[in-house]
Amino acid sequence: MSKFRENAIVKDEGIKQYFTAIPNVGAGIGHQMANWIAGYWWAKQFGLSFAHIPFSSSKWETFLGFGLGEPSVEELIQQGYRKVKIPLFKEKSKEDLQIIRSIIKAYTNKKVVFVCGQDQFYKDQYGVINDIQQKFYQAPSRKDDCLIFEENAYNVAIHVRRGDIVAGQNKIDNHTMRWLTNEYFETVLKNTLDFINTTKKVNIYLFSQGDEEEFKEFKKFPNLIFCLDMGAMDSFLHMTKADVLITSKSSFSYKPALLNKGIKVVPKDFWHGYPKDSSWVLVGDDGNIIKN
Repeated sequence: MSKFRENAIVKDEGIKQYFTAIPNVGAGIGHQMANWIAGYWWAKQFGLSFAHIPFSSSKWETFLGFGLGEPSVEELIQQGYRKVKIPLFKEKSKEDLQIIRSIIKAYTNKKVVFVCGQDQFYKDQYGVINDIQQKFYQAPSRKDDCLIFEENAYNVAIHVRRGDIVAGQNKIDNHTMRWLTNEYFETVLKNTLDFINTTKKVNIYLFSQGDEEEFKEFKKFPNLIFCLDMGAMDSFLHMTKADVLITSKSSFSYKPALLNKGIKVVPKDFWHGYPKDSSWVLVGDDGNIIKN
């Protein structure tokens, strides 16, 4: 049980109260999912029900299916609920958490939806894996999924984040901390192929942006398929469905990793956490697998 759940506010009243977070409309889908997950997680920790706020893109909203079965904030407002903003708090601070609990207690028996401050942090993120996997795989949109993976092959997806961080490399700290070299990914891929145990044909799908010549180091790997022109949603989908997913220091591949039921090969130093599970394989900055 979470140590915060022990201090959850237990309500005997008939009025149900809700908690939520706003997906940042100015951010990418990985960032928005982190916001949504934080709201979902903290609702549970404070003993409240969760209220859904849609993602900024209706296509992603339908694709993910996270809002299915959840009341929306707009629906609750129509039912007479009002929104109360919760200030940003440090998730490991007992003092901050006590303040939030005090705010919630002050509205006992009121029709309230508590709304996190924008970009409220929740480091681990994986605490909601079971719930979001269930939502994602049961979403009606799954019937429209179309994969290029070869049937009966063992599919390895590798996400090499480039695009915006190429322009920002050595200029913006936030971009620099996300940068991993081609040499790093080459080493990770080689080590991953060494430990894969399968009799199937192994296909490698490289998801990134740019020209193939920018990834010439990878051309020596057999059965390599470049996916450089694939759209964001299709790339995301393939990463969730791969037998092995090699991630970048990026929310855009970390979130598919949370939804992926296969093996995830991930950089140890990242701003979100990983579950202690054999399906999560950590690698160091040198690209070598860290032995448990």
